[in-house]
Amino acid sequence: MADSLPLTRNAAVPETAEAIRAAVRSAVQMGDSRLARAEDAAALYALLSDPLVFAPIYTLPRPMTEESVAAFIEMHMAEREAGVGLLFVRDGEDGQIIGYSDVQVWPDWAAGELGGALHPSLQGRGSGGRGAAISFAWMFETLKLDLLCETAALNNTPTQRLLDGLGFRRMGEVTSVRPDGSTRASLVWEMTRAEWAAQHGFG
Repeated sequence: MADSLPLTRNAAVPETAEAIRAAVRSAVQMGDSRLARAEDAAALYALLSDPLVFAPIYTLPRPMTEESVAAFIEMHMAEREAGVGLLFVRDGEDGQIIGYSDVQVWPDWAAGELGGALHPSLQGRGSGGRGAAISFAWMFETLKLDLLCETAALNNTPTQRLLDGLGFRRMGEVTSVRPDGSTRASLVWEMTRAEWAAQHGFG
């Protein structure tokens, strides 16, 4: 996550911020994905270690090992307790994990960010876009956020098309810092609850 995000910062009243933290703490499922557990480390590593999944995403652990993925899960479990983050996984067959979603929340700004990926065999079929739309709506409705702020690498054209297609507004460019301290340039988009409701509705 870039420290400069979200770009738009409208302070939430304390009661709203605490309600968002409580919603994060109580979340157990997002669409067809469930909370990641410690015992998911090996299966999640199998998904994340694929370069087609790993390369475009700056928030994933580096170096990528089963141990660092276990720590990634543990970090998100602590974030859930603090009311600021969630890690969901989507189960496939035979214990395989075929997708993950990384939800980061800034309760004091009533804002959040969604990251994630699908197994390469599922990419390019439109399911990622449909899943992202469901997840964005869930973040607005269930977590009661007022703003979503999304990023993508300059060369990540699939994510750029997805966000543009859903009506997110391009806000410029920031420098994103990876867990190992290296950086990348990222394009930034934002969408308010009112904008989402006008373009997509709820329910």
